[in-house]
Amino acid sequence: MASPHTIATKDPAAVAAHAKAVFAACDWPSSHPLLDRLFADVTALFTGTWPGYRAIDMRYHDFEHTLQATVCFLDLLRGRQRAPEIPLLRQRDAELGVMAVLLHDTGYLRPTDDDQGTGAKFTLVHVQRSCDFARAYLPRLAITTPELADICAAIGSTGPRNRISTQNFRRPEARTLACMLVTADYLGQMSAPDYPDELDFLYGEFLEAWEFDRAPVEQRPFRSAADLKSKTPDFWEKVVRPMLDTEAERMHRHLLVTGQPNRYLQAVEANIAEIRQRASA
Repeated sequence: MASPHTIATKDPAAVAAHAKAVFAACDWPSSHPLLDRLFADVTALFTGTWPGYRAIDMRYHDFEHTLQATVCFLDLLRGRQRAPEIPLLRQRDAELGVMAVLLHDTGYLRPTDDDQGTGAKFTLVHVQRSCDFARAYLPRLAITTPELADICAAIGSTGPRNRISTQNFRRPEARTLACMLVTADYLGQMSAPDYPDELDFLYGEFLEAWEFDRAPVEQRPFRSAADLKSKTPDFWEKVVRPMLDTEAERMHRHLLVTGQPNRYLQAVEANIAEIRQRASA
C-alpha cells in the first residue's frame, strides 16, 4: 500500500514547501510571502521561541500532529480545486484555511508563567483557547473580523465533542473550510504510520485533563490505555467515519487520485486492523 505520508511532517520547512507548491499549482504564488510568515510564526510558537509561550510539551497533540493535519488539508485543497466544486474556493479562502489548520491546536500551549503539568490539562477547553489565540494573533496579519469568524468557526468544529452542524457559518465557503479542517485533523493523524503506538500518549493526555478537571472516575470514557485502544476501532467505524461521510460532506473524496484507492482511508483502515489485532493478542 502506498503511504499518503510522503512529506516529512517532523520538518515544518518541508510542510511549508508543500504548501507553497500546492498554492503555486492553484495559480496562487502571490500567497507565498504570507505562507512563509505563517509557518515561521507557528514554528516559533510551538518550539518555544514565541514571547509569552512555552514550547508544546505533549506527545500526541505535538507539533507534528498540526503539520500532519496541514499536509492533509493541503492535499484536500489541491484535490478539490481540481474538481472544481461549488462553492468555489478563492485564494483568500485557501489562505484562511491554512491559518485555521495551523492554529487549531494552539490552545494546548502553556504561557511561560504556567509551570504546572502539561498542555494536556487544557484538553477539554483547547478549542476555545485556540480561537482566543487566533483572535489575538491574526489581526497583525491584517485579518478582518469576518475572516476571523470564518477561521474560528472552522476551529470550533474540531475535537471529538464538537460538531460542524453546531457552528454558525456566515457563508458556504466557511462551512467547506470547516469540513476540510475536520477531515484533515482526523485523517492526518489516524493515517500516520505510528498511530497505533501513539494511543498510549493520547490516553496520558486524557488522564491529565480528567485529573485537572477532577472528573469522577465513573464518568471517564476510558479506564486505561488498553481500554482506549480496545475502543478505538469502534470510534473510527461508528463515530469518525460516519461523521466524515455526513457532516464533513465526504470531503475525503478529494484525496482520491484517479485509478488509485484513497491512500489516507486505506492507511487508517490498516492502522485500525493493527490496533484490533494488538488488542485481541
